[in-house]
Amino acid sequence: MKKLRELKRHLKQGGVYRRADLVQWTSAVDRHLAMLLKEGFLEKLSTGLYYVPKETVFGSAPPDEVALVRAFLKEDDFLLTTPNAYNSLGVGTTQLYNRRVVYNHKRHGEFNLGGRSYFFHAKHRFPRKATQEFLLVDLVNNLDTLAEDKEELLNNVLKKAMTMNSKQLKQAISAYGNMKTKSLLSPVFNKQNVVVHA
Repeated sequence: MKKLRELKRHLKQGGVYRRADLVQWTSAVDRHLAMLLKEGFLEKLSTGLYYVPKETVFGSAPPDEVALVRAFLKEDDFLLTTPNAYNSLGVGTTQLYNRRVVYNHKRHGEFNLGGRSYFFHAKHRFPRKATQEFLLVDLVNNLDTLAEDKEELLNNVLKKAMTMNSKQLKQAISAYGNMKTKSLLSPVFNKQNVVVHA
């Protein structure tokens, strides 16, 4: 029990840990994990991924999403976003999506972490932070997956693009746009050819 108490001292409330993280503090990882899970000190989030519940006045808080994804990927190089972020562009997206997207270099596919689904997309390039320019490009990349009217949405996107910093937008299109997106947004840089319906 002394060894178990020592292990507990290393585990912070709200912390997300991989099984491999615990090896440095105990030589009986699986036995101690089973005991901590049984007593509720730990919660299992996914295979090999555990959480020390953080109690609040409202009950047990869910793990911090960034900490959760960081532990799952074992690195900081990722972008966690959601299609709901497109609503900040003011181009007519109003749907609310229960969808979390993780752009990263390692994993691809849908993973359930702590009872939530995360859609991991392995990409060569993505920004550290979702800028307005990136979101606009990402929206067009994912246009076919959105519930809104595609033609109306694209028309609004083109209007919005005309008001943005053209240099920064051009860089974002070049860095993050797929071939279809590059084609759809190319009229922005040849303004006399833009067909914008009122």
